[in-house]
Parts: sequence; structure tokens; C-alpha cells
Amino acid sequence: MQSLSMRAMDASPVRRSRFLLLLLLLMALLFLGMPEALAHAVAEGDKGFIQESSGVMVLPFIYMGAKHMITGYDHLLFLFGVIFFLYRLKDVGFYVTMFAVGHTITLLLGVLAEISISSYVIDAIIGFSVVYKALDNLGAFQRWFGHQPNTKVATLIFGLLHGFGLATKIQEYNISADGLIPNLIAFNVGVEIGQLLALSAILIAMGYWRRTASFWRHAYAANVAMMSAGFLLMGYQLTGLIVSQ
Repeated sequence: MQSLSMRAMDASPVRRSRFLLLLLLLMALLFLGMPEALAHAVAEGDKGFIQESSGVMVLPFIYMGAKHMITGYDHLLFLFGVIFFLYRLKDVGFYVTMFAVGHTITLLLGVLAEISISSYVIDAIIGFSVVYKALDNLGAFQRWFGHQPNTKVATLIFGLLHGFGLATKIQEYNISADGLIPNLIAFNVGVEIGQLLALSAILIAMGYWRRTASFWRHAYAANVAMMSAGFLLMGYQLTGLIVSQ
């Protein structure tokens, strides 16, 4: 079977360059236009609700969890890379669940044990995860090291890191201890729902794209653009870390 990088050689260099440039431009506009979504920020209205809420409030926290995931472009960019070459819904569901399990474990652990890690550091690592997945899709690790990393383990590990970032942010809002665990679980249920909604839309779009002759011509450029976006996200977060000191 022809590798992704070899298939890319068959595409017109001019078309690849134009497609790559367009993707980079769109991603740059996305990141610049949504800066708060890149630092695990929570909307002001949701922040006030979290600070003032007390007792078990399942539905509101499910809503906030879904909203967090749908507007969390760093999450979705990584998951986009994960499902890029997954064709069976069973496989997609497995990887998304692995990510959600990791997210849930560290969110609960971080809040309950009061483990605080800079969200800038965590989100820089998330940016790295996007770079990692793009390189994995391009077959770089196999070519460079002659070894293919376990993608299931990597997805779980990066899910764990995502959870720590949000746990740190929630601690800053002094969430009430009354109903804390049910509310956090509800939040993660919302995260899972948000993932499924967002990825369903992505899978529908990719389903049409995969049936076109342009898929293999543009898949290489798409992953290079995704890798570039990951580097951009890393730079954004590391700059924020330096400025915040």
C-alpha cells in the first residue's frame, strides 16, 4: 500500500501549496479569533455560575461540559488527527472514549487532590500532542525510528494531560464542595456528549471527502497544516506562560 507521503508526491505541487496555504490561513484566523478557547478558559457567565453554584446540578454541568468540548479547538484538533484514518465507527468510539476516560480521571484527581499545574504548560503539551499526531499520520516515526508508537496508549496519555489543564482552571473558580463529585461527573458526561456531536459533524464531512479523488492528494497537506497549527498553539501557550510570570 502506498504511504501517505508517497501518495502526496503524485499531487500537483502548486495544488498542494495552495491547499496548505489556505489551511494554514484558516487555522491562524481560528486561533487568533478564539484565544480564550486555547487556554482552557471558561466563559464569564459559566465562571460566575460555577462560583455561585451549590448542591447537585447535573444538567447545567452537562451543558457546560459539552460547551467546553465543542469550543475547545485544541481538543478537537487532536481528535481530528486521531480519527483522520479511522473508518469504522467502532474504532472512532474506542479512541474517543479512551480520551474521555483520561480526561475524567485527571479532572477528578486534580480537583479532589488539589493538584494544580499551569494551564499554559498543559496546553503547550496539548499543542505538542497535535504535532505528534500529525507526524504519526505522516508515518514519520516509522521512517525515522523504524517503530510505530502505540496510538491507543498515546491517546489515553494525552487525555490525562487535557484533564489536568481543566482541573487547574476549575480550582481557580473555588467550586463548592457541596455536590462536587456528581457535578464533576456530569461535566465529563457533557464533555463526552460534546465530543460525539463535534466528531459526528467532522466524520460526515470527512466521509464525503474520502470518497473524492482529492483526498489522497490533500491528506498530506492537511496533516502538515495540522502540525503547523500544533506548533502555533505551543508558541501561543509558551508565550502566555512567559508573560504571566
